[in-house]
Amino acid sequence: MGGTLELVPAAPGKRLGAAVLDWLAPAVILVVLLSVGFASVTSTRSSGFIVYDTGMLVLLGSVAVGLTLIYTFVLAGIEGRSGNTIGNRLMGIRSTDSDGYAPGAGTVFLRGIVTGAGILLAVLAAALVAIFKWFDVAPWILAPAVLLGIAWAVVVVLSNAWDRNGRLRGWNDVAAKTLVFDVGAGRNPVTTGGIQGPYSFAPLDLPPVQQVASPVASPVVSQPVSPAAANAGGHPDDGLDRTQLRSGSGLAGPVAVLRIQLDDGRDFRLDRHVLVGRNPAANPGESQAQLLAVPDPGRTISKTHLHLLTDGAGVWVTDRNSTNGSAVTTPDGVRTALQPGVPSFVSPGTTVHFGDRNFTVGQA
Repeated sequence: MGGTLELVPAAPGKRLGAAVLDWLAPAVILVVLLSVGFASVTSTRSSGFIVYDTGMLVLLGSVAVGLTLIYTFVLAGIEGRSGNTIGNRLMGIRSTDSDGYAPGAGTVFLRGIVTGAGILLAVLAAALVAIFKWFDVAPWILAPAVLLGIAWAVVVVLSNAWDRNGRLRGWNDVAAKTLVFDVGAGRNPVTTGGIQGPYSFAPLDLPPVQQVASPVASPVVSQPVSPAAANAGGHPDDGLDRTQLRSGSGLAGPVAVLRIQLDDGRDFRLDRHVLVGRNPAANPGESQAQLLAVPDPGRTISKTHLHLLTDGAGVWVTDRNSTNGSAVTTPDGVRTALQPGVPSFVSPGTTVHFGDRNFTVGQA
């Protein structure tokens, strides 16, 4: 299990390989379109003045810059939600925030600004050449600017090689507060609970969970209950079909064991008290609870999103004032939003939605 929990910083070579794979195509398009645009500039003399025709340059330059911006925003959105890009996937690395979760589009964009600062200056130089019509000296301005921009980007991507803290961060990571991990050699923190790892790998010694206010009947049964009495009223768990007395003893038999199945197919057998979330933890003063950490690259799930209380007949589900809320869908397809802090009883076959994830209640 120790190897599963280990985090391995991405090597500089893998970082550079991922960056090249991600940016080679848009860089080629940008250079080709701008080169064709500058080559298409023509000049004529009129009344002693030189008049330049820059229509094709403006058109191709606008297309090049527009395509590059669209690509940049799409890439930042994808990497922001998953830590993944085409280059990252092929090189087996993932980018994260400082806690080991998906970094967010804004953070990725900031890191990209630091990495591509030299290229941005080269684009600015091209714009100045076009505005002030320095076409005669354009090659002497643009060629060094592009080469310096590429050199800066390469140095920044490789800069984690000089980080004394285990090659953990490059200059762009320091500015954006990001990390990059090798998920081929170690654990992927984005899908396994961040830097700390899932609580199922490293259980905590937690103090006692406060009882959730709900109309669950006391489990103590002193007299046998007839089916007629059970059907006449009271909680469903009071009937003989759920809890019965053993022959010759005054002790109640075990109630039905409940489980949940997550939307990724994983099954969990439920204890009496369960906390579900991205990185669940009990509040101060709460007792021992089963902790179920659910991977959520998009961070739509709160750290402690739900509290589950099992009573044999079903589960009392309470939304713990989550950011994105929760809802339940009954077996007949009726969906109802949960009120924060208010327990709702759900029976087997019901689906509980929380953030972008869900699970179905069943019996073991």
